[in-house]
Amino acid sequence: MNPGAVEEAGKVASTFMDVMRSQPLALALSVMNVALLVLFWYVAKTASENRQREFTAMLQSQKEVNEILSKCIVPTHKGENQ
Repeated sequence: MNPGAVEEAGKVASTFMDVMRSQPLALALSVMNVALLVLFWYVAKTASENRQREFTAMLQSQKEVNEILSKCIVPTHKGENQ
């Protein structure tokens, strides 16, 4: 009978742990890779949130400027026809 997915995953995990016991440097590198992935995810998430706040503030500023400019009276030059 063919082994199922759970048995295969167990064999892979067991083999992985045996390799990690015999090669501590490989374990350290694996842990550092996971730590770097978490760090990069956090940096990207924080940068995205900051960029969203900046974009919202910029749009609000443009809206305020447009409201102020809409109340301005544009003078006409004497030589222009209306």
